[in-house]
Amino acid sequence: MDNLAVLALLALAPILVVGVLLAGFRWPAKFAMPVGYVVAVVVALFVWRMDFNGVLAASIEGVITAGTMLYIVFGALLLLSTLTVSGAMSAIRAGFDNISPDRRVQAIIIGWLFGSFIEGASGFGTPAAVVAPLLLALGFPAMAAVMVGLIIQSTPVSFGAVGTPIIIGVGQGLGGDPAVAERISVLGLTMPEFINSIGLQVASIHAIVGLLIPLIMVCMLTGFFGPEKRFRDGLAVWPFAIYASVAMTIPSVLTARFFGPEFPSLFGGLIGLTLVMFTSSRGFLMPKDTFDFGPRSSWSERWMGTLEPAKAADMSAPMGTLRAWSPYLLMGLLLVATRVIPDLKRFLTGIAIPVRDILGSGISTSVQPFYLPGFVLILASVFAFFLHRMTRREVFQAVKVSAGQLVGTAVALLFAVPLVRILIQSGPELNASGLSSMPVTLAEGAAAISGGSWPLIAPWVGALGAFVAGSNTVSNLTFSQFQFSTGAQIGVPPEAVVAGQAVGGAGGNPISIHNIVAASATVGLLGREGDLLRKTILVTMYYCLAGGIVTFLFIHGLGLNAGTIMLVLLIASLALLVRWMLKQKPHTQAHQRKDATNMA
Repeated sequence: MDNLAVLALLALAPILVVGVLLAGFRWPAKFAMPVGYVVAVVVALFVWRMDFNGVLAASIEGVITAGTMLYIVFGALLLLSTLTVSGAMSAIRAGFDNISPDRRVQAIIIGWLFGSFIEGASGFGTPAAVVAPLLLALGFPAMAAVMVGLIIQSTPVSFGAVGTPIIIGVGQGLGGDPAVAERISVLGLTMPEFINSIGLQVASIHAIVGLLIPLIMVCMLTGFFGPEKRFRDGLAVWPFAIYASVAMTIPSVLTARFFGPEFPSLFGGLIGLTLVMFTSSRGFLMPKDTFDFGPRSSWSERWMGTLEPAKAADMSAPMGTLRAWSPYLLMGLLLVATRVIPDLKRFLTGIAIPVRDILGSGISTSVQPFYLPGFVLILASVFAFFLHRMTRREVFQAVKVSAGQLVGTAVALLFAVPLVRILIQSGPELNASGLSSMPVTLAEGAAAISGGSWPLIAPWVGALGAFVAGSNTVSNLTFSQFQFSTGAQIGVPPEAVVAGQAVGGAGGNPISIHNIVAASATVGLLGREGDLLRKTILVTMYYCLAGGIVTFLFIHGLGLNAGTIMLVLLIASLALLVRWMLKQKPHTQAHQRKDATNMA
């Protein structure tokens, strides 16, 4: 078979099947991913004519990679549940109680800054699950609290769970591809240095695109949930919103440059939170007026969940702030030490479990159990067991909760990653058809259709992957080689296109049904996924549009090209939107009640 269109469609079939089952039939990922895996095996065996031994070897490689991901995820979940059970999270929350009575300021500091830090430490949807109940306890409508938690799961997500979407998602997504190895050789880099360079590009794009996210968040907060439904009430705090944005993104980019992809969100969120909390306490850029939601009796019923605000979060502080934060601080110090101290790094990376020439296929991999972030996260959890004087029952509860949360993710990953590895390993080295691997074939089809404009489209593919899989990491695993090959096909630096993929994967998280359901459950807001999706999709659309433009301009620069034209149109559209906001008039009470229902 040599019809490129048909081959590209068949290469896309496993991903397309998963997408239809997840988005169309609303199957959970733990059921949809095994079906997608079976489709991938069938296509590999009967169209690409891979040897069964090769398919099995690629699957084993995928299971090993999935195991390393689950190791990291378990460590992240264990640390979060440990701090929750020990009462440390209550102490951390209590520190935010007297920031400001202004709901816009609370949303930015707790949602954007603290949420970014939690994303960097834990990832996998935990920021919204932590932020939403905290905002509910402070007096936010349940739907508003979840919306804020979902919106901030965009800019910091690429470096969530100490860089998992880049290190594992992009790293494993590109691993084993001869074209990638050739590109790395041309650039004179090692594989880790190449992944670090992609991480820096991702952080830089996020810094530009994410500049407006805190402002967009508060405009949506006041426009959808304010007593007068005015988006301009959010626009009024633009100096503080922009300041809080750069307080996180600039340290994030610098961290990506000097320390690598594990730390940008972790350090960016922590540095930004510390700086903005300090300056806010001294009134810097604080709004002169105070915004609130209005009487609870005026709220739409669709805004409220079944959980009472007082029960959403325990605002007491059973321990000191420093003691509560200590496990996170230890985690940060250990991660930095293991990455920047040459002798320590060499020692830890030298302790590896090699898996060579799986089933004689030539496929090899290895696991570095003490260098992976999961080890540091578990070590920080054990430290918390003793520092917070947890009882055996509390330790058991923390382990049980984190293990239970891992189960659903485990089933999905144990099929999703082998699916991806079969696609990647389906090249001529392991097939009898002489065809290029499935991602390369798919890239050839995409290049034929899009031409040089592909960088504008790349983030939308990443967002689609995150929406379907509920994970930026899985999106990157699935599409990184496809994006790399498409970039090579159209003659642009392929690593820049992969960076656009990663940015789009982060931008797709606010519309991930998995994230929406998980965050909603923490405030008792179930059955309102559609209401939230209609709001958060606005953020995803902006992120993908702006991310594509910035990616294109990073590659081609300003000039008479599609990227510059799209940039001018985007700026003009934003200017018109701001003008409309500034002219927006207050709603009457009657309109408020009507809009509370229509806009919910």
